[in-house]
Amino acid sequence: MKEIVLIAKRRDVVGKQVKALRREGLLPAVLYSRHLAPIIITLDMRDASRVLPTITSSHLVVVDVEGEKLTTLVREKQRHPVTGSLLHVDFQVLSMTEKLRTTVVIVLEGEAPAAKNFNGVLVTGQTELEVECLPSDLPERIRVNVSGLNEIGNSIHVRDLILPPKVEVLTDPDELVVLVTAQAAEEKEEVVAVEGAIEPEVIEKGKIEEEEEF
Repeated sequence: MKEIVLIAKRRDVVGKQVKALRREGLLPAVLYSRHLAPIIITLDMRDASRVLPTITSSHLVVVDVEGEKLTTLVREKQRHPVTGSLLHVDFQVLSMTEKLRTTVVIVLEGEAPAAKNFNGVLVTGQTELEVECLPSDLPERIRVNVSGLNEIGNSIHVRDLILPPKVEVLTDPDELVVLVTAQAAEEKEEVVAVEGAIEPEVIEKGKIEEEEEF
């Protein structure tokens, strides 16, 4: 897993005043842990906006706070509802000697022969797994090869996945990951023309709504 490092600085600005930080190209964030008081920080907006969208929920991120390097997971990313730009990020500081619970993304790889040979359709179930392990054993993603799905009806469940030996899966082993099904037959509707049918009268409605004043 490639190490990601974000440079941060402590901040005193809180509340509505953080808008000024964003105008300066800074991203407000917070570091929290069971063992530490919350640390409020700022990140470089450009660097954070380039890096954070590319990582998964189980990708370790090192936050360098004025020389103090803390290993973290991104727990929440707040975005502007219109522009989608980052507004705030929550990081959980990890202890490398304590197990943690988190989710790991499932990534399907390969081509299912049943999809190619029998025109089957891949139906996905679980898209992530809940796991427990030490931070150093945490996989960035779980890769699932579907090249063994040879027939319609073949499937892969959580119990079929192979994970590193030190990673405990907490998701129900009977949960479906992927299934190959047959394509549904297309239903064709006949359109019957009725002679002498009366076309509905179209009445043009005028604009009755008034524009709200902002």
